Amino acid sequence: MKASILYRIAAVLLLLFAVGHTLGFSQTDPKWGVDALVGSMRLIHFDVQGFNRTYWDFFVAAGFTVGVLYLFAAILAWQLGGLPAATLALMRGTAWAFALCFAVITVLSWRYLFIIPIAFSFVITLCLTAAAWLSARPKEKIG
Repeated sequence: MKASILYRIAAVLLLLFAVGHTLGFSQTDPKWGVDALVGSMRLIHFDVQGFNRTYWDFFVAAGFTVGVLYLFAAILAWQLGGLPAATLALMRGTAWAFALCFAVITVLSWRYLFIIPIAFSFVITLCLTAAAWLSARPKEKIG
């Protein structure tokens, strides 16, 4: 399989991950019994560096920030998928850093989250790692 295809697969998965995370991170199920906690997060205000905030504000900001970063990662993967092999070979540091970043996200997902983010991060890590491996050296042209 070509590195470009793997980057494009990763890009689509990252876009789905961004949308899913952005729409779902603040959802709760009444069966979890966290209504009082979430209510406290929304109601208790405190001052931070001249701003009046709640813990819910921090939670929402962190959740949307992760969604934006997943969207950026999707765009980056798509762009990497469109680069010539010779250019990708020159960008191996970026390619491996991208793969390593998602390997760490996979470990964090395994430790703290649940099956959907674990599965997405794992498959994205596989795609990015394989793409980085395949794009390490451009193919020799014959002729």
